[in-house]
Order: sequence, then C-alpha cells, then structure tokens
Amino acid sequence: MAYNTFGNAFSITTFGESHGEALGVIIDGVESNFPIDEKALQREMDRRRPGANPAGTERNEIDKLSILSGVYNGMTTGAPIAMILFSTNQRSSDYEHLREIFRPGHADWTYHKKWGNRDIRGGGRSSGRETSARVAAGALAKQLLAKRGISVFGGTVQVGPIVATRRNWEEVDPILHCPDRDAAQQMVSLIEEMRGERDSIGGVIECRATGLPVGLGEPAFGKIEALLGQAVLSIGAVKGVQFGDGFAAASMRGSEFNDQRTSDGFLSNHAGGMLGGISSGQELVLQAAVKPTSSIGKAQQTVNMDNETVLLEINGRHDPCICARAVVVVEAMVAITLLDLYYTAFGRDA
Repeated sequence: MAYNTFGNAFSITTFGESHGEALGVIIDGVESNFPIDEKALQREMDRRRPGANPAGTERNEIDKLSILSGVYNGMTTGAPIAMILFSTNQRSSDYEHLREIFRPGHADWTYHKKWGNRDIRGGGRSSGRETSARVAAGALAKQLLAKRGISVFGGTVQVGPIVATRRNWEEVDPILHCPDRDAAQQMVSLIEEMRGERDSIGGVIECRATGLPVGLGEPAFGKIEALLGQAVLSIGAVKGVQFGDGFAAASMRGSEFNDQRTSDGFLSNHAGGMLGGISSGQELVLQAAVKPTSSIGKAQQTVNMDNETVLLEINGRHDPCICARAVVVVEAMVAITLLDLYYTAFGRDA
C-alpha cells in the first residue's frame, strides 16, 4: 500500500518535509485538454500560506507554486502533473534544542519509536506544512469540479466555546472564513488572547459541496462518507469528522432525523447529503474538529531520549489556532475525494 498516495481514478502523491528544500505533489488521472487557471491555483495556496493570515503564524513563506509537468500551453495533457513549492523561510536552528527531546502533542515520539529516526526540523514529514501539497492538488480538483457545476467551500464555525449561529456563506469574514461575522470577531479576539498567553485553542471547520449528482460512492467499503472521513482525518490536526447532524443524531428520534421526501424533493438534510453511502444530490455538509496547536510557549512535561522527565517551552513562530489556515486544507481533501468519486462513477468525459 502506498501510504503517501490517496485516491484511485484521481490520485495524489505528496512528498517533502517541513524544512526540506521543497514540497510537492504528483497528480495522476487528470483528463486531457483542460485549461488550468494558474492564478486561481496560487490564490488557493495564498489562503494557506504562512504569514498571509493575521490570526496565524508570524512565519512568512512565499509558497510560489510551480508546475513541472503534465501541462502544455496552459492545457492538461493527460500525463501526470507535478507541482512543487520551494522552501524560502526556514529557521531550522529553532529546533536544534529538540534533538534530544520529544515535543508534547507532536509525532516526535511515535516517529522515533516506529523508525528510530526522525527529522527534528519542524517535524519533517509530520509537519502541517505537508498540507501545502494537498492544497495545490485540491485547487486543481476544484477547477475540474467547477466544470461540472460542483462547488466546494468552507469556513470556521467554532473556536473554543464560541460557536457560529449563522451560515451566511456569501459574506464570510476574511480571516477565518466564518459565515457569521459577529461570531468571527469574538473568535479572532480569543485567538489573540491565546497568542498573548503563549497557548493555543481548537475549533471546528465546516465544509460544504453543492451541485453534486446522485450516485457518488461505492458501498460497501467505498461509501462517500467513509472516503471523505479518511481524507479529512488524514489531516494531522483533525481529530473528528461528522456529517449532517452527526453526533446529534444519537439523541434524535427516527421521525426527527429521517430525511423525508415528496414528489417535490427532500424535506430536510439531516444526513448531510448522503444516503446508504451514496450522494443524494443534496448539499454535502461535513464538519471537522481541529485540535489546539501542539506547539505552545507554556511549560509542559515531556521526556528526552533517555526517558527522563523534563520541562519544555516551545519557542518559534506557531499558529495560536490552526483553523485560520486549515479551512482551505479541508476543502482541498473534500474536493480531491469528490473528483475521484466522480471520475469513478461517470468517467472523465462526463
């Protein structure tokens, strides 16, 4: 099994480390003669880019996307597409003191125990920076879905205890892409409070897809929610995924939860746009629970290479809340999954 590859009819393979020379993605299965909008690709990269969001890290990466193959005269050729991002603002010295210490909440200890070797520079392959390659692939997937009338979008709907109560997707705030601007102001204030306390906070990202046809998903093990769950849970910061009413369904009655249908269509969408593992043609609704950033300035207990207990304060340029820059990452994984399912169900010419 290729553990750095996701998808079948539309597949991506990501490569690179946080403080390596570059990160990138190989995309296979793309239809030929599709005109790529490279400016739109870069706009998606800028949404995730370190330093571009005032609620995120102070580190500033250019994240200039370059296409190396699979495109000629602005059109896809049908060959594998290679995209690459060269690193420009590395400060690997920030991590030198972690050579003998495992950071709490990170993959340091498990990587060391599994392989006996780890890249201490920002976590290497386990770093959130790996998601930049996913965003590049997802940006292309969004363009290919748009050709078919499918739109994927999302935003932060919770930070700590602050929950968005409105879903005005036409007027999301510019920092968190929150569809409730009043709640967004409170969320940003809380994030800045966490920055001042050298701490971090978690949240919830909601992602939606409109224009989906009926028929995406392959039971029994290729259900649409199963594949979307795998895709979104593969993002390092995500600790839970729910669809439609999700866990709230556990306290509902069947008469409340069932999406009844008349000759005019569905009367509700508690299931989040899927029935029996197959898209129903309704709006897809997914929520991802995002953990607080593991790297914080507060002193925490951990162990060193000799398994001695030590106190660690992590310095560096880290996000007090991952949600601000992770919205586009969740969107990307949803778009990649949906395009893969679309190609599988209807082919590349549909």
